[in-house]
Amino acid sequence: MYEEELKVGLEAVNKAMKISRKIQKELTAGDKIDKSDKSPVTIADFTSQAIICSILNNSFPDIPIVGEEESSDLKKPENKEVFNNIENFIKNEEGLYEHLYQKDIFKSIDLGNGKPSKNIFWTLDPIDGTKGFLRGEQYAVALALIKNGEVVLGISGCPNLNLEGEPGEKGFVFYSVKGEGSSQINCHTSDTKKIVVTDHLDKTKMRFVQSYESGHGNLELQTEIANKLQIGEPPVQLDSQVKYGIVASGNAEIYLRIPNPKSPDYKEKIWDHAAGCLIVEEAGGIVSDINGKPLDFSLGSKLEGNTGILATTSGLQKEILEIINNS
Repeated sequence: MYEEELKVGLEAVNKAMKISRKIQKELTAGDKIDKSDKSPVTIADFTSQAIICSILNNSFPDIPIVGEEESSDLKKPENKEVFNNIENFIKNEEGLYEHLYQKDIFKSIDLGNGKPSKNIFWTLDPIDGTKGFLRGEQYAVALALIKNGEVVLGISGCPNLNLEGEPGEKGFVFYSVKGEGSSQINCHTSDTKKIVVTDHLDKTKMRFVQSYESGHGNLELQTEIANKLQIGEPPVQLDSQVKYGIVASGNAEIYLRIPNPKSPDYKEKIWDHAAGCLIVEEAGGIVSDINGKPLDFSLGSKLEGNTGILATTSGLQKEILEIINNS
């Protein structure tokens, strides 16, 4: 199932990854703007969303797209230079410009302003981990298809990821279709293989990943939990849904995100977790919130029914939840 959606989705994510790599190499301080909530958005966020939305809309015009960005800030006169840079990157990418909806970049970006549907919709984070992108480090291009409140397809492109034992230069794409397992593509060799989470329970060998940004979680409590589990190595801090790919491919056993005490009622955005959640689950792992509840993608653009994130192996989940509840 979903063969055409997967094919088109992979094409879109790969094109966005290709151009985002170029933008990251040439990025300057003037290539970002700050949104009303003070979070940064770069020309790569806008460019990636324009590309992916136009490709998806061309093949599936009746499926709404729920994306993170919209063009209103980009249209402001003071951001004219930012827009010109976006247009130049797109025009200079052979075979790309004709994909854009009516060759209008603003319209292409705003194709991602759809509303979650009770039937089926895409959700997109064009550059997941913008702060990591700005630092020249990890980020992901994340796309998922949600049907009847359930994630049925997930793609996470990780341009800067290196995996131990894998040949070639950095860059991997993780993807999964509901009921069909998870796979990874080595962007350097184009090799594709099935992936599964690890099954060992030797805590001295386990690896723990968490968000790089301190504001994204309770890093002190998460470190305390890792210590209580007697994990030998300190948690590795990484941006974006790269963390889900690392767990799904067996390169870490735990991804934990406990709400920051300063924002205890914070609710996660669906585009930050939909693709990664399915990829881990289809690789044999388990994803829940910190109360053990499955993530509910049927409640709009946020995970209103969930608190925090735990992605791990089935053999570890119960123990971790007990430690969280007793902390």
